[in-house]
Order: sequence, then structure tokens, then C-alpha cells
Amino acid sequence: MVEEISNNDYLDLVKIIQQRYGYDFTDYAPASLKRRFIRFTSYAHINSLFELKHRLLNENGFFQEMVEYITVNVTEMFRDPSFYKTLREQVLPRLASYPIIKIWHAGCASGEEVYSMAILLEEAGLLDRCRIYATDMNAANLQKAEKGIIRLKDMKDYTYNYIQSGGINDFSNYYTARHDNAVIHAALRRNIIFFQHNLVTDQVFNEFQLICCRNVFIYFNRALQERVVKLFYESLTSLGYLALGMKESLLYNEERYKFEVVSSPNKIFRRKL
Repeated sequence: MVEEISNNDYLDLVKIIQQRYGYDFTDYAPASLKRRFIRFTSYAHINSLFELKHRLLNENGFFQEMVEYITVNVTEMFRDPSFYKTLREQVLPRLASYPIIKIWHAGCASGEEVYSMAILLEEAGLLDRCRIYATDMNAANLQKAEKGIIRLKDMKDYTYNYIQSGGINDFSNYYTARHDNAVIHAALRRNIIFFQHNLVTDQVFNEFQLICCRNVFIYFNRALQERVVKLFYESLTSLGYLALGMKESLLYNEERYKFEVVSSPNKIFRRKL
């Protein structure tokens, strides 16, 4: 395991990844990314930075293993129940006026928040006319998310979150227990499209009434946050909604004047006309 990465070695790693594989980590928060590089060396039984760089440059498939490890893949169903309660009460009734509703979950990780959204839409009677685009840069995350398989032992906590968010149905009606897993019902998955999209390098691909990108900005530096918020602004319809994580903000973002605050505690914003 590598115990420390100097700034020069860190920049070398980022440069190798960008030039060899086309993934640009330049504007990720360095302290956070260094920690993930170090954890990966322990996971991969790598004892030196020379070995890490050598394998990145010479082993096919090694980088994919690395990017699957270091990118964000932790999430929960109905994480931050007050956020989902606000969606139920203040956002979905507005979205109901659209004949077709398009929602983008950017950085969807393993899909738990995407399925939470599908449940909200189903209970609001909106899922049939909604398309949810769930994207992530990590192909392994997307493969897992698309299957709709969640650890059964987590469903107790998720049921509590669901109830706190204002859920009124029996939460177990939305999945089937199979051995140690819960499988989200196919009816909830029918209007979800999973595919790779890199917020750092990729462009606008559709127009949305709601974009959710929760707990991703905390890994970006301010310059990258600026670029991504601009991307989201350009991807939203007039008066479309943007949702960030509870610890994230538009406060210091140059694009903040183009949004109005819908719920400050829950970090929900609305694009101005």
C-alpha cells in the first residue's frame, strides 16, 4: 500500500489517466482523489507509485478496475427523506403539467436514488409519462443499477426513509425478496434509461424538467462545479428544477443568479425564465 502521494506524483497520475484513457480528473478535489488513489493501492496490493503508474500504462483492463474503485458508488434509497418529501409536495405537482416529463439523474451510482424517484412518480401517477435518464461515468455502477438488485438487509433502513419521506404504501410492494437481495419490480424500471455520461467531458444530450445530481459536487473543485452547473442550466427547460446534495450549494457559483431557491435546506433550485 502507498501511504502518501506528493503533489507531483498526483499530477503525474492525473496526466497519465487523461492522456492514456481520456478521463479528465484535473478538476477533481485533489485531497479526496489522493485518498481514493491510496485506498486503491491497498485494495490492489500495490506497494509503490512506480508500480501503479507502470500498470496504468501497460496493463489492459487495469484502469477500468481502478476507475470502478475510485469513483463514487455509494448511495441509498430515499436518502435525506425531507428532500423526497419536498419533491412530493412542491416539485412533482408542477411537473404534472407537462405531457412528457424528462428527468436526469447525473452520477446515479448504483441506482438507489433513481428507483426512489420512480416510486415517487408511480405514487403521483406520473411514471407512465416520464422518462428517467440515469447516467454515470462508471460502467460497473450502471450494470449493477440496471439490474435493480439491492441488498435485502438494507431494506429496513430504506423502508424507514420511505415512510419519513411521506410514503403511504407498503414499501415491500415495490420489490421481491430473492435470497439475500431485493429485486425492484420491473414495472418501476420500465421508463429508466441507463447509460454512460461523463460530467467532465460530455455535453448536453436532452432537455429536462428536473435534474438530480446529489453528492457528486463534493468531489469537484470550484472550477469544475462552475462548468457542470452551466451544463445543467443549458440542459434544463425554462423553470426546470435542479437538485443537489444536502452539503452542496450554488452559493459561490457564477451561475447562481440564473436560479431561484425552491428549498434551501434540501438544495432544490429552479431555473429562471
